[in-house]
Amino acid sequence: MRNFYAEIFQAATNGKKLLAILIDPDKFIEAETKLYLEKLPKQTTHIFVGGSKVENFKTEKTVKAIKAETDLPVILFPGDYSQITETADALLFLSLLSGRNPEYLIEQQVKSVEKLKNSKLEIIPTAYILIDGGKESAVQRVSRTKPILQSQVETIINTALAGEFSGKKLIYLEAGSGADFPVSEKIITEVKKALNIPLIVGGGIRSLEQQENAYRAGADMIVMGTQFEN
Repeated sequence: MRNFYAEIFQAATNGKKLLAILIDPDKFIEAETKLYLEKLPKQTTHIFVGGSKVENFKTEKTVKAIKAETDLPVILFPGDYSQITETADALLFLSLLSGRNPEYLIEQQVKSVEKLKNSKLEIIPTAYILIDGGKESAVQRVSRTKPILQSQVETIINTALAGEFSGKKLIYLEAGSGADFPVSEKIITEVKKALNIPLIVGGGIRSLEQQENAYRAGADMIVMGTQFEN
């Protein structure tokens, strides 16, 4: 059986850069799955599925449609516990460490346990850190938390390390879907230097130049999504 986290960790150790495409089930048309996947960059290594708010059962339908057309790993990136489906390969078990709303620090995680305790999904504990991307994001609205300002580099580093020290296996720096600007190279570099676990960066990355800058700064995996929704 594949160990998807081990593969991500090994890639990060070997300097192999990964690219995940994030699919929001509420904006996805299952009948167009094959056409959608054909348009993705050739270097795509993972598919993430999830959104801040998703209609009931839409995540499962989306995952099934994707799995029927690709062998790429499909990993859940859930906005809440209702989006968990056994049909995916793995789950980012997210804790929103940048905010102080208990609903997204621990309550959603507790609610998810009934679905997960007998699940075959690979569960990957992930520290989710929302960074200011220049506009209010869906995550900010739904979680009712504020992002960390990009000028607060030390706070971002310490939050990431708090995630690692508390047993998270991945750190995910998120500027928010459709952000005006991505997480800065300085932040990526400083966080990566402090960590011993893989670093994911997403939000506001639209161009090949922005992608390469994030990789060069130290991102092990980049997540892109908004530009592929249409």
